[in-house]
Amino acid sequence: MAHARKLTALTLGLTAIGTVALAHGPVAPEPVDTAGLPELGEDWLLENPYRAMGEDVFLRAIEIGDSGYNSNCARCHGLGAVSGGLAPDLRFLEAEAYGDEWYVERFRHGYTTNGVTRMPAFGELLGQEAAWAIRTYIETRPDDQQVHELTPGLRDLRDRLATLAENPDAEPLDAIQADLTAMSEQLETLSGSDYVDSVAIRAVRIIDGSPEAYHRAAEIVTIGLPSAE
Repeated sequence: MAHARKLTALTLGLTAIGTVALAHGPVAPEPVDTAGLPELGEDWLLENPYRAMGEDVFLRAIEIGDSGYNSNCARCHGLGAVSGGLAPDLRFLEAEAYGDEWYVERFRHGYTTNGVTRMPAFGELLGQEAAWAIRTYIETRPDDQQVHELTPGLRDLRDRLATLAENPDAEPLDAIQADLTAMSEQLETLSGSDYVDSVAIRAVRIIDGSPEAYHRAAEIVTIGLPSAE
């Protein structure tokens, strides 16, 4: 059922992707700075290599992919990879070989039907380091419906972080870290990836007990709250 759901979401998106591409006009790719990622060579891979290169590389790929996606892909596929329904919701691509092959084919060569370019080719312009970084970001996005359901808890965590930014001794560092981690562990991806790039876990990675870090973490969680909130 899950596999069928993913295929349906992608198929429905492809039927309308032309409307999106034409509505936005010619796409001018923005360069992606891939500094800090291993070079992958000239031969294109068929599976995401960053999943098997260790945590540091994987997290760096997410960071670079975040920037690369939102500057090159969001105009059609939605901010944060949440599609509005007029283009494929890429979060449904399985975080495994099948999803990788579909993704890299579209990224490299684009998509054309009846002589009309529905999606431009990004392969030669951005390169495969950027391609797989963007893929890593997409596959680790949390289910936005679950984020909506957990919004009250996220808001409470944001308020606690804001308090700690003013008074770092208000509660122990390990207590807020544990609660942020527990919140993130309630979220899942739509791709089947075991790693969820939630704002809660992003906050955990930067807080170190300093007021500045707590302030940045509170901002991260605030930005990640559903806009209606």
